Amino acid sequence: MSQTSTSQPPQIKSRIGAILRATSGNFLEQFDFFLFGFYAPLIAKAFFPSQDETAALLNTFGVFWLGALMRPVGAVVLGAYIDRIGRRLGLIVTLAIMAMGTIIIAFCPTYATIGVAAPIIVLIGRLLQGFSAGVELGGVSVYLSEIATPGNRGFYTSFQSSSQQVAIFVAAIIGFTLNAMMPADTIAAWGWRIPFFIGCLIIPFIFVLRRTLEETPAFLSMKKHPTTSEVFNSAAVNWKIILLGMMLAVMTTVTFYFVTVYTPSFGKELKLSAQDSLLVTLMVAVTNFIWNPVGGAVSDRIGRKPVLLTIACLSFLTAYPALLWLTAAPTFGKLLAVELMFSFYFGVYSGTMLGALVEIVPAHVRTTCFSLAFALAAALFGTFTPFAATKLIAMTGDKASPGFWLMCAAASGAIAALLIYRENAVAARAAVAA
Repeated sequence: MSQTSTSQPPQIKSRIGAILRATSGNFLEQFDFFLFGFYAPLIAKAFFPSQDETAALLNTFGVFWLGALMRPVGAVVLGAYIDRIGRRLGLIVTLAIMAMGTIIIAFCPTYATIGVAAPIIVLIGRLLQGFSAGVELGGVSVYLSEIATPGNRGFYTSFQSSSQQVAIFVAAIIGFTLNAMMPADTIAAWGWRIPFFIGCLIIPFIFVLRRTLEETPAFLSMKKHPTTSEVFNSAAVNWKIILLGMMLAVMTTVTFYFVTVYTPSFGKELKLSAQDSLLVTLMVAVTNFIWNPVGGAVSDRIGRKPVLLTIACLSFLTAYPALLWLTAAPTFGKLLAVELMFSFYFGVYSGTMLGALVEIVPAHVRTTCFSLAFALAAALFGTFTPFAATKLIAMTGDKASPGFWLMCAAASGAIAALLIYRENAVAARAAVAA
């Protein structure tokens, strides 16, 4: 009897509670990422002063992107740690690193106060955030997939992305309230820091939630946990899977950063008010939250491939025409309609993609391979989106030109889905023949 009891790992007591505790760190990550994008013009003035407003904004988005380049490093280093030591402890460590980055940016003096040290300090804060974010999404997605009930992996993993939408919603509400209560000059001078301070106050609460997280039964049931060198070697051997996973995730990351982080800057480019842009972002956060689990649940029933291909093809065909229609005569209603369309694409695709990516990576190095694939997509394409969109408009004079960036992302997703499930079908036929 004792042998039987020790061979069975303990089950998760409350899956709803586990989902809330696991995704709490995602809230902090996306809360701060969105604020950095939304207040990019004010951050540019505070830390990257320039006579050319576009140049200052590009510098700010450049630092935003440089922080994202740390994601692959964090995915490999922290991913190997989580695969070796456990999901629970690893997620606590990533939260601690992320909190450090958030505090640094919130309290950093301006360029006018300490000179060139200011942008350097902000960059350090972003690098820390990027390092931790590199494995945060992967670690949480893997955790959710490993506590999922049979046949519902897509639905469970979709809540990783849904939790980020709550952060967008809260951040947008705070920004909307500040804009209504404070003069624009006050917000530009110091008011933009208030949401960052609020983020710092949330940190202790999230730590309490993460400390009560249970280890997953799947990890506890593993007879052997790989060493760090074994994780690195396995990730190198599975480079093709990681590359295809990155291509699959590109559409998720690009579309997400376009409809959230870049929307306020895009609204300003279209001469719409900050209030209008915030209201659109609020609505997008709500619909993103809804469409993610819908996508995950639908893909659990009909399969990942048809959902991924359908949404990627729709995005490819409609991205530029929709933006062309919007930019021809911009209004709040048209911006809302276009952003809600992209929200539908993002939510359904993301809810499906997360489950698909968990399934194609090897189980013993699941966190490392998943995190690296997603981190590469986010670093090279997703978080580069605000910079790319700003640069495309500056180069072409066409305010709809970010649509071409979205089309490339959609093409990447479609090609990856075709290749992944073609190889899976070939492998299945080979197994049957054997």
